[in-house]
Amino acid sequence: MSIKGLLMLKNLASFSFRKKWLVLAVWLVAAVGFTFANSAAGGTFGRGGDFSNSDSSQADRLLNKEFPSAGGEVVSIVLQDPQGIATDRVTIDTYLAKVKTLPRVAEVVSPFESPEQVSADGKIGFAKVAFTPTGTGEVQDSTASMQATAKQLKQSSLKLAFAGYQFNQGSVPDSEMYGLAAAMVILLVAFGSVVAMGLPIITALVGLVIALAGVGLWSAAVPTPDFTVQVASMIGIGVGIDYALFIVTRYREALHRGLTPHDAVMEAANTAGRAVVFAGGTVMVSLLGMILMGVKFFNGLAFGSSTAVLVAVLAASTLLPALLGVVGRRVDLLSIHRKRKVASLKETFWHRWGRFVQRHSKGFTISGLVLLVTLSVPLLAMRQATADAGNDPKDSTTRVAYDLLSEGFGPGFNGPLVVALDTPNEASLAKATALADVLRATAGVAFASDVQPSPSGKAAVISIIPTTSPQSRSTEQLVHHLRADVLPPFHTDGMIGHVGGDTASNVDFAQLMSSRLPIFIGVVLLLSFVLLMVVFRSILVPLKAVLMNLLSISAAYGLMVAVFQWGWLGSLFNVSQGAPIEPWAPMMLFAIMFGLSMDYEVFLLSSIRERYDHSGDNTEAVVEGLASTARIITAAAAIMICVFAPFVLGNYRGIRLIGFGLAAAVFIDATIVRMIVVPATMELLGNRNWWFPRWLDRIVPHAALA
Repeated sequence: MSIKGLLMLKNLASFSFRKKWLVLAVWLVAAVGFTFANSAAGGTFGRGGDFSNSDSSQADRLLNKEFPSAGGEVVSIVLQDPQGIATDRVTIDTYLAKVKTLPRVAEVVSPFESPEQVSADGKIGFAKVAFTPTGTGEVQDSTASMQATAKQLKQSSLKLAFAGYQFNQGSVPDSEMYGLAAAMVILLVAFGSVVAMGLPIITALVGLVIALAGVGLWSAAVPTPDFTVQVASMIGIGVGIDYALFIVTRYREALHRGLTPHDAVMEAANTAGRAVVFAGGTVMVSLLGMILMGVKFFNGLAFGSSTAVLVAVLAASTLLPALLGVVGRRVDLLSIHRKRKVASLKETFWHRWGRFVQRHSKGFTISGLVLLVTLSVPLLAMRQATADAGNDPKDSTTRVAYDLLSEGFGPGFNGPLVVALDTPNEASLAKATALADVLRATAGVAFASDVQPSPSGKAAVISIIPTTSPQSRSTEQLVHHLRADVLPPFHTDGMIGHVGGDTASNVDFAQLMSSRLPIFIGVVLLLSFVLLMVVFRSILVPLKAVLMNLLSISAAYGLMVAVFQWGWLGSLFNVSQGAPIEPWAPMMLFAIMFGLSMDYEVFLLSSIRERYDHSGDNTEAVVEGLASTARIITAAAAIMICVFAPFVLGNYRGIRLIGFGLAAAVFIDATIVRMIVVPATMELLGNRNWWFPRWLDRIVPHAALA
């Protein structure tokens, strides 16, 4: 950070402290203004994205163009009766007649109208309900009415279940509430003062209000997933509290040394404040890196979550100094216990721990690295694919429907494929009939329908039922086999075929995410290395920081694979069986955790560098830097774990997966990496930590944090 930048940061803190009421008023107006702007913008959130170059997207576009009436959502009502569903025909017909009257319902196909919709033994059947692409009313309202009406049926032997994501009741827990409650307790213990505890909470909450309004504004401008609000809330609260915690700690330390409140704010801004600005920048780089995944649907997530971090940095730099100006020396007011006054850092547990690690630095380095690598080993077996409804809770309607359809029609019935054919002439349409015969004889295909031409005759569709479940590797291989081997020989006379449907789209999504993930990770690592090199004027320190962060996240990946893909300790985490890792999970975990890991790294390294610049003694700098920040990092990590851990209690697998991964990554990073491996390796490297070639020093701009 340049001298001009440092002065601007200090002057901003000084201004906020002196003009505290003005700054507080500005933040209040901003919160109200952004909230009203968000309401007026009318942004919308989505549930899925379009992969414009994928084969499944091309199939969908062709079907939407040539079969416009079939462009709406389709759900299934699954029926079972041990005596045969025909015995309940009157009840079923009456129920389906009510379904037909619901808003947006375009067509209801009864199992009694289509023999293919009844199992061979007659005990299981399903009705197809198609919705119009547009119209009055919401599809979710109609699906809710379908379930409510079904509960009123009096036939005790008839079981109804519903298939389709619209019936998926999985949701993201309000983890921010758990996180706030935990943060209040942790901060109260750490500070021992109600006032000191309240400052980070107030700062984070005010920032969160503006950040969430910003997410809403982004949703009006770019495609934004419907879970962006939860992600932004989680990140905003986490970093908002972390940044304020770091600054308040330095402020209190300065006050206890006898500085005036104004000078204490200036010192906190000049040390912790600089680290906060840089740490926030690295988190934003990590989150904005999601744009590199090449999925427009994630752009809103990247912009919205990084906005939450930006607002948190601004709040820590201006709102918090203003609040400190209000409380002044009363920051320790309403103390909950009498704290023993520590004469120096050498009397603390963390100082003694740092000395212990330094005395056994080789052993701690080797054992720490071996543990991280061991935890990372399952990562080599990670398979990225979308888990199907067979992993939903056993009592959920989607899981019951999945099991019934598998029992009556085979597991592949839950994930049909659609072959969309461009048939510009009669010759190509004739080839489509021959293709249907070839598809029926293809290994892995349980059923292939007759060719259904479009009204214009320029397109046709063939439905395929695989022999295996949607999440099965065999189904994925079938999709690739159809595209690479079965369809190409028929691409003559102008006919071109595409494999589409939800299952094929999931295959394409997983392939896209897995292919782009190394690029995303590589770019974020490179940018982070450069930023750390510029700030800390070192080659080894940023290289080690990037590698340690990568190792901690790899270890979390490994644990995710062991628990959710292999099923180890599955009963403990309510995982009934092994399944693939959701394709979005590795990206999401890396984007969030790499940023948070860099937060902890910057806080620790800036403290070490500050002491090294004063003493030139690497050993003393490392142990004192660790002793001065370990309590803060531990408290911050504990808060984040309390934010993420409730996700594990979620009622659906994807929610539990990301919650487990994030909580595990924070725990590993704050303990094994930050408290053991980093100080041990820095002791082993000695002054070589700070080696920086002179020629590089001349061309790299200065942006020191200490």
